[in-house]
Amino acid sequence: MAQYLGNTSLLNLPKKAFLASSTIPVEMVLRCYDWAVKMRDEGHCVISGFSSRLEKDVWNFLKDGTQPIILVLAREMYRRIPAELQPLLDAGRLLIISTSTSSRQSKATALNRNKFVCEQADNILFVCGSENSSLLPLIEQYQHKQIFF
Repeated sequence: MAQYLGNTSLLNLPKKAFLASSTIPVEMVLRCYDWAVKMRDEGHCVISGFSSRLEKDVWNFLKDGTQPIILVLAREMYRRIPAELQPLLDAGRLLIISTSTSSRQSKATALNRNKFVCEQADNILFVCGSENSSLLPLIEQYQHKQIFF
């Protein structure tokens, strides 16, 4: 069901996942930025949907590095590759995976995407700020892979 575009050999690397809720405590933001810089500087492969605001911020730190990145979409594959992604694809340091055939992301497709990310990752950094977060069931299910700051 999943579609792949880019360097599929990145799936063979050890992968660290980053999943963040849409609302998180302000004091966590800088710690996440520091984590992203560390992942970039140490060359770790990071996998995420890069969908929430904080995940997008982490993406912005990672894209400027040289380490591999796996972007997992909760929607159909891009029909036209965004310009900012093309240089990373050309350099062989990006894999884009689509986990849905839906034209837009929904709660259901985002949950399926996040499960896919958790299954692929060796370690997962979860960042959530409320007891209503959709990440809580995943945190419980994948606590054996969970890492902390």
